[in-house]
Amino acid sequence: MSLLQVEHLDVGYRIPASGLFAAAQVLPIVHDVSFTLEAGRTLGIVGESGCGKSTLGRALIRLIEPTGGRVLWQGEDMAAMRPEALRKRRSEFQIIFQDPLAALDPRMTLGRIVTRPLATFEPGLSRAALRDRAVEALALVGLSADFADRYPHELSGGQAQRVGIARAIIAKPKLIVCDEPVSALDVSIQAQVVNLLMDLQDRLGLALVFISHNLSVVRHISHDIMVMCLGRVMEQAPRSAFYAAPRHPYSLALMQAVPEPDPPRERGRIGQSLQGELPSVTAPPPGCVLASRCPQVQAICHSTRPLLRREDARAAACHFV
Repeated sequence: MSLLQVEHLDVGYRIPASGLFAAAQVLPIVHDVSFTLEAGRTLGIVGESGCGKSTLGRALIRLIEPTGGRVLWQGEDMAAMRPEALRKRRSEFQIIFQDPLAALDPRMTLGRIVTRPLATFEPGLSRAALRDRAVEALALVGLSADFADRYPHELSGGQAQRVGIARAIIAKPKLIVCDEPVSALDVSIQAQVVNLLMDLQDRLGLALVFISHNLSVVRHISHDIMVMCLGRVMEQAPRSAFYAAPRHPYSLALMQAVPEPDPPRERGRIGQSLQGELPSVTAPPPGCVLASRCPQVQAICHSTRPLLRREDARAAACHFV
């Protein structure tokens, strides 16, 4: 049985009514997303800013309520869970946020910050036991025991994100949603944090949903790749197959945007980059969401939305795959 199973998930945000008697509307953000995730594996979700990656990540752990579809956690429909049952299960799935310093309360010591989840999931622990658990969690992310008495303003960005990871793992979860956890860090620190997450995955058997716009980082940590554009899945594939031969023009364009450090290889690249901006989420095009920017566009792309067609372990939403 899969740890996490997502079936045709839709997510949207409510828009307040514009008039006295007008009804509230729902702005669709994520459309018809499906995948499965096994324990110990990582799904990398990539795409440009504004494509719905973070909204999807929050909906997976029910920080946002879906508007359609199902999220099954170990075979159980999360939407059908009673509030008390959901509260008990929340220790099994946690999240790491994009901005490490903004995610830490500046009034608390790091020891209190890291052990905050235990106030909900293990309320009977003594003060001494809480400190021991904090020190243990900090050690797992490479921080010494004296960090438990420090405050967030004393940390670098990399150290702050390690504290965020310690807070996520202290409740011993099975799944962690990593919402662009390295995008605010220097490149060298990004590598350290990604390697830390991979090490923790091996040691603790974690499943990860790793959200990023950086294809190089996603390639390093992920087992499977999902590419999104304007809330829709453009391509899904195992990592090796995806990077060997991306099938969707959008995937290829994202790869072309990754800098190549070798000048001769950079000059010898093939393919075209995307021009222009994403269409507005409030007025999506009737056909393919990439039609106005795709270098391979044809007439059908403007009028008919392509279906996500599956073949073996791969899938792509393009008329000409």
